[in-house]
Order: sequence, then structure tokens, then C-alpha cells
Amino acid sequence: MRESKKKLSNKLNRLLEIPKEVGGIYPKITIVGFDEMLIENYKGISEYEDFYMKINTEMGIININGFNLELEQITEEDALVRGKIESIDIERLE
Repeated sequence: MRESKKKLSNKLNRLLEIPKEVGGIYPKITIVGFDEMLIENYKGISEYEDFYMKINTEMGIININGFNLELEQITEEDALVRGKIESIDIERLE
């Protein structure tokens, strides 16, 4: 049942020309330099250290490695990570 709702939602978004990250569950990651990363449409934060963060999304997990990492701003829709970002790893659930 959930899969059919997702397909219907995807079709409707395409018809209305709504970007995937706005009308759905897709995360949007914006990186500015090596010091700032904005993650939109996240589900939760499962690990948080000043050298490592693990952020859950509907499609998978985003692992961020670096130094002096901190959640500068966090809302229900997005999380802003600042610090010296060394690497990013994405684990797909699908």
C-alpha cells in the first residue's frame, strides 16, 4: 500500500513539475566549501560527535567525518552542519 502511495505522489509531482526534494522524501544536500553542509528532508540524527555525524534520511544514511563538527541550526526539515568537513559517505537503503 505504501509503495502505491509513493508512486502516485511521484506521478503527481512530475505532472505539476515539482522538484523531487520539495514534493517528496528525497534529501537535498548543499555543500558550501569544506566548512558548511545543509541537509534538507532528513529524518533524524543517530550519532553526533565533534568528529563524526550520522544523519538518517528516508533513502539512506549520510555519514560526515571531520573536525570541530557542530549542528549550527536544526529544524524539523533541515540540519546545518558546520566545521572542517573531511569526507562524506552515503549508505543507500534501497
